[in-house]
Amino acid sequence: MKKFDLFIIIYCIIIVLSVMYATQPLQPLLANEFDVSITKASQFTAVIMLFLAISPIIYGYILEKMNAKKMLTNSLIVLFITNIFLGLARNYELFLLFRTIEALVIPAILTSLMSILANIDKENVKFNMSIYVAATVFGGLVGRVFSGFIATNFSYEYVFYSLSLAILVSIYFINKLSYEGEATIARPKISDITAILKDKRFLTIYLLMFCVFFVFAGVLNILPFRVKDISSDVSEFQISLLYLGYGMGILVSLNSKKIIKFFKNEVNTILAGLLFFLFITIFLTIPNVITLFILIFLFCLGMFTVHSVSTGLANSMKSSQKSLTSGMYLTFYYLGGAFGSFLPSIIYEKFGWNIVIYIFCFILFMIVFLVVNTRKLFK
Repeated sequence: MKKFDLFIIIYCIIIVLSVMYATQPLQPLLANEFDVSITKASQFTAVIMLFLAISPIIYGYILEKMNAKKMLTNSLIVLFITNIFLGLARNYELFLLFRTIEALVIPAILTSLMSILANIDKENVKFNMSIYVAATVFGGLVGRVFSGFIATNFSYEYVFYSLSLAILVSIYFINKLSYEGEATIARPKISDITAILKDKRFLTIYLLMFCVFFVFAGVLNILPFRVKDISSDVSEFQISLLYLGYGMGILVSLNSKKIIKFFKNEVNTILAGLLFFLFITIFLTIPNVITLFILIFLFCLGMFTVHSVSTGLANSMKSSQKSLTSGMYLTFYYLGGAFGSFLPSIIYEKFGWNIVIYIFCFILFMIVFLVVNTRKLFK
């Protein structure tokens, strides 16, 4: 693969993930701006997660074969326009409408990029997929920190205008890509899906990732409101710095082989990551911003260990239907994220932060119990 092609793909992934998560640190500000509740402001992130969850099914039926470059260019043009309108939107309903349009095209962009990355250099698919994961993590990190910085030093509208500019650059780059193939998306059959779900190993991993990402997305989504509760003087940029811990995902995804080697096998690694994740979650009740900042680093370390090892495990358990098993993995993962970005905010509004954290700990405890009870199936 040409280095320039790889650079274009990585750049596009980073920009798209930045768009996806840019609203997260701004949620208290947007809730204020549009005079809406925490729950309603949380929908700006939840709506994209929901479409990412259902996209493998929807796009599988609509776009079984489509020119990847063409799909990428058209989707990026839509994203470019919607980001300009997000900056211009002056009420909640309009803002959510443009965010929903973005939620429709983001899965198409990510599917195309993944397809190009997998097909452009077939000898290094595993390495390219680890680059894909690292780029998505980096994009999520950059998007959050960048939006907090711009909103604090200029205004939140400029977050979306500057992202539009970055998307425009990516549209220019995509036309320079040497890849002309199709984005092949598996059309799932109900019988294939039920057959995979009857396999307790797959069901365990899917439930594990649903719950882990539910907790992870829940904490990161309510975090800006929690920080404002602890100290109302905290700026959007300071809130966005709390997400620096997200960068742990890059370290973990690029070193997952070494981590598995240390714990002897995948299931041991998942259990260790899960127990660590649960242990750190308990301490998130401490009402101190600096402590939260440090804990989020460790919290992300636990989550990304479970996620990167589970992804590899889910992909290696079945030699056939790899696109279906990984598509279902992403569906459960993002469904957890969608519900996690929405439901905990309702509980937070009614009962407060500590109750939310106790519920998260209970969910994680149940998942540890499930993994311990099914670990023999993975031998």
